Amino acid sequence: MLTNMIPSIEQHVEWIADCVLYVRDHGFACIEPTLAAQDAWVDHVNEVTGATLFPTCNSWYLGANIPDKSRVFMPYLGFPPYVQKCNDVAAKGYEGFLLIRGNDGEVKYDTQTLNSLRRVHT
Repeated sequence: MLTNMIPSIEQHVEWIADCVLYVRDHGFACIEPTLAAQDAWVDHVNEVTGATLFPTCNSWYLGANIPDKSRVFMPYLGFPPYVQKCNDVAAKGYEGFLLIRGNDGEVKYDTQTLNSLRRVHT
């Protein structure tokens, strides 16, 4: 996100703290973003930045400083819309995340969850 860092950091800390409390209070042991949600976010960021000159620049923002790296603009443009997106995700029970129940602190994954996590982390 391209914004003043202090409000951004405050928002991130508050959102993550609320998320951790939600996970704990609802009996979950783990939270992971789904592959579909990650892909949708990258598509959305690219859509927002497509109306700017950022995608046309040879910048480290795009990974242009690393040979053969795919060019993807990752920062989000606009703090208020970003905060609203984050708030919407939380208000919908952390839509786009896998919430995984555990037993006595041990995380138990079902097959669908394991396959999704393998795609995310490989």
